[in-house]
Amino acid sequence: MSATDASIRKEQAAEHLELLHSLARELERAMNAIVQNDVAEFEDSLALQQALSERLTAIVQPHAPSVPARTSSGPAIDPNLGPQIRAAAEAVRTLNLRYSILLQHASRSVAMMVSLFRSFQGEMQEGSGAGLHHATWSCRI
Repeated sequence: MSATDASIRKEQAAEHLELLHSLARELERAMNAIVQNDVAEFEDSLALQQALSERLTAIVQPHAPSVPARTSSGPAIDPNLGPQIRAAAEAVRTLNLRYSILLQHASRSVAMMVSLFRSFQGEMQEGSGAGLHHATWSCRI
């Protein structure tokens, strides 16, 4: 690996780390926007998440088989960057899991609210299940 190649890989690894940190901040921001019911903030965060993800993909794709670390053709980029990148990637993975759970919960809550709203408008539907087809009506949840 030439000095120029090593320098480029080191810059890409540093950018990769910074992008992971930025993506983590955006995931936190999006979760806060959901909690605060701030649609504009949420949409802005989604746009930034998309841009960050595209840039991360562009950086990682040429080096997909190997994470910026020691390669067979040269020395490690920086002994500290590899572990930092792995830690940042794990933090993003954990945040992404929390984000997913929050979105699922929010989706269920919205569905329940829509159902409740429909029942107040008189769009009641018969509940499903054994023994519920008598003369009773309930909200669809």
